[in-house]
Amino acid sequence: MENRRTFIRNSVVAGMALSLGGWPLDAFAKKEVAKITILHTNDVHSQIDPFPANHPKFPNMGGANRRMIMINHIRATEKNVLLLDAGDMFQGTPYYNKYKGELELKLMSQMKYDAGCIGNHDFDNGVDALSKILFNANFPLIVSNYNFDNTPMKGKTLPYKIFIKDDIKIGVFGLGIELRGLVDKNLSGDTQYHDPVVAAAQQSLYLKEEEKCDLIICLSHLGFKYKDEKISDIALAKQSKNIDLIIGAHTHTFLDEPINIINRDGKKVLVAQAGWAGLRLGRIDFYFEKNTKKKMHEASTLKIFNYASAI
Repeated sequence: MENRRTFIRNSVVAGMALSLGGWPLDAFAKKEVAKITILHTNDVHSQIDPFPANHPKFPNMGGANRRMIMINHIRATEKNVLLLDAGDMFQGTPYYNKYKGELELKLMSQMKYDAGCIGNHDFDNGVDALSKILFNANFPLIVSNYNFDNTPMKGKTLPYKIFIKDDIKIGVFGLGIELRGLVDKNLSGDTQYHDPVVAAAQQSLYLKEEEKCDLIICLSHLGFKYKDEKISDIALAKQSKNIDLIIGAHTHTFLDEPINIINRDGKKVLVAQAGWAGLRLGRIDFYFEKNTKKKMHEASTLKIFNYASAI
């Protein structure tokens, strides 16, 4: 993958038309290039309202309605959009105390999320209660390293999901953090945690080799990075093969744009995270040459403010 802005900056050739990654600009007009827009959030933590105007760090920032306006505006201008969340939808404001996650799922459904992952705080009312409110979600929860067979969540999550946009096949799988030490056993019940590195290798290999996916995305609630040996998005990316993008969560890390990590095959993996509390919306635009499936990208995280007044 090549950063589109870097490529454009270095690709002006005397006497020739500007090209993107070796693709003539008329390829876009001829629809030989597919553009896929990935939008992502994480750790929204039931932050429905904007922060107050007198907040010391985030005055008048965020808010579910503003996020919806921003998402709808992007969908109105882009043809192929996927909206994903990397977990911890719940816990943090009185809205969760009162509605126990029902409101959050209904709002995400109104925003037309395509998929989400499960974070540790999504167990805060217990695995049984979580299973009972999932009917409010018009999108799947994807996690491949939790086994829910002995819990009420059995059959209510997916290990992966495949999306097809403009003939581009996109495989999405999810990874949850180890619950021991984070979630009381009375809340997680008999949920079994499996090694996320092994699960990621299995899922990404299957999506690449069997399903022939052109883009493989991991929704991760592992955390961006740690000082110790605890598995993180950075560590996972270095050990991985076949993953193109890791959308992270848990550590509330604000990245202005994804970072590049080199994997076991010497290829680049993008690692992204959009902070917390719905303050930002991550955006990554992938460009695919349809014949070769060669791809490049441009990306940023968008601050959520009173967006309605700016469009």
